[in-house]
Amino acid sequence: MKHTYLIALGSNMPHPHHGRPAHVVRAALIALDLCTLPVTAAAPIMASAPVGPSRRRYANCAALIETTLCPDALLDRLHAIEASFGRNRLGQRWRARTLDLDIILWSGGIHRTRRLTIPHPAYAGRDFVLGPALRIAPHWRDPKTCLCVKHAHARLTRRARLPKAPPPHA
Repeated sequence: MKHTYLIALGSNMPHPHHGRPAHVVRAALIALDLCTLPVTAAAPIMASAPVGPSRRRYANCAALIETTLCPDALLDRLHAIEASFGRNRLGQRWRARTLDLDIILWSGGIHRTRRLTIPHPAYAGRDFVLGPALRIAPHWRDPKTCLCVKHAHARLTRRARLPKAPPPHA
């Protein structure tokens, strides 16, 4: 049975062969296809500010892939692709990285194991994930919140209303 997955891609370190982070993300999209994970749609690559202690800006993208792999087997395949790009998973969380591949949503709904939670627990609070995802999967509904990607993005990015001015004293 084929499953569709929404994958977030990010890079904020150059790669000796592929070059700048945006080129790393482009190469990762090709690597997904080469690893029998066909990309059916890819968002434009967008720049974003770093999260955590890293100071380097990120290149971010989202892709839809189709595969018969179950979520944990796909996670193993994504980790292998990250490793082939020089990703070291040891050490500080949120540090600079050559390539980051995250499973955000999948057509099977909710998935939870010791290693993996889908929907990704933090995606709805990250414009660098929702912005690209909005371009390729605006109507994909989160099975936990029942919000579409476009609605989650609107909630995240809407401007807060200013408080009403107090009435003037007479």
